[in-house]
Amino acid sequence: MKITRIEAIPFAIPYAKPLHFASGEVHTAEHVLIRITTDDGLTGVAEAPPRPFTYGETQGGIIAVVDGIFAPALLGLDLMEREQIHARLARTVGNPTAKSAIDMAIWDAMGQALGYSVTELLGGYTDRMRVSHMLGFDAPAAMVAEAERMRETYGISTFKVKVGRRPFQLDTAVVRALREHFGDTIELYVDGNRGWSASESARAMHEMADLGLALAEELCPADDVLGRRWLVQQLEVPFVADESAATPAEVTRELLGGAATAISIKTARTGFTTSRRVHHLAEGLGVEVVMGNQIDGQLGSLASVAFGSAFELTSRRAGELSNFLDMSDDLLAEPLEIRGGELIARTGPGLGAVIDPDKLARYRQD
Repeated sequence: MKITRIEAIPFAIPYAKPLHFASGEVHTAEHVLIRITTDDGLTGVAEAPPRPFTYGETQGGIIAVVDGIFAPALLGLDLMEREQIHARLARTVGNPTAKSAIDMAIWDAMGQALGYSVTELLGGYTDRMRVSHMLGFDAPAAMVAEAERMRETYGISTFKVKVGRRPFQLDTAVVRALREHFGDTIELYVDGNRGWSASESARAMHEMADLGLALAEELCPADDVLGRRWLVQQLEVPFVADESAATPAEVTRELLGGAATAISIKTARTGFTTSRRVHHLAEGLGVEVVMGNQIDGQLGSLASVAFGSAFELTSRRAGELSNFLDMSDDLLAEPLEIRGGELIARTGPGLGAVIDPDKLARYRQD
């Protein structure tokens, strides 16, 4: 099971509807397909979705670091040498999405070699997760209409509302419109992508105190150390650290420093290996976890549900698994389906992902 080839294939698929949030906007999924081949003919795949405005990675940067640094460092290693692989990737600073896609493709190939799904290899707690859908910036009526469509079409009843605009009343009006329209039949939480200051966040959360929010995520920057702690201390809902806590060390810092009381795990930025370490850390510290989304395509969402369904803690809350619905197409030969508000992890060895060669040929950019 030795690694003989690592490919980084750029592809671009337009979004049917642009996504808008406090840290930027996305019109096209300019992602990278990572494909790892072994000497016994196995092929593992994963998706690397760069987010330049969050982690500084670009499509070209991912290809360059994979081709120029990571592939030469890993070729010849056995799939089971996971700690050696992790150590060699860790020698390079940053590049979380590139590292994570390589890690997940290795787990995919390893599952195929051993005859187990990735979910089974990781923990095998369940085979499905409830789905949370992200609502990007728009007018209240439009966001209510989108939520209604998601509930009627896919049975989704948990919604993450992007906030962080100024004035903050633009966003509090949206959340209030959603609650008034749906009543208590849906679960709501907000994500600011660091768009507000601590004082703006406190005022906004005070205005929404009667709306029964489940969580608040990254309302203000973690770099505003004292302001963030001051904010978290007065909230009555868990405060989720997302982009401010992408590594186990950062998770420890944010939680023990009082800057967060819950954690978002995104397999797109921590793969399966580091995501598992973050999960165990959160479990040991007794904090809640949300499975987040890096605006993944179907392959990335398949990886998220594979990990999230593997553990009791990560499957407890609805996972952010529906962003692929906003894409005009995808690469999987067998598309994912959300039914009854749930997404089921694929059975069979590895991730159960088969790339459609015709679609890859259509959308690849090299």
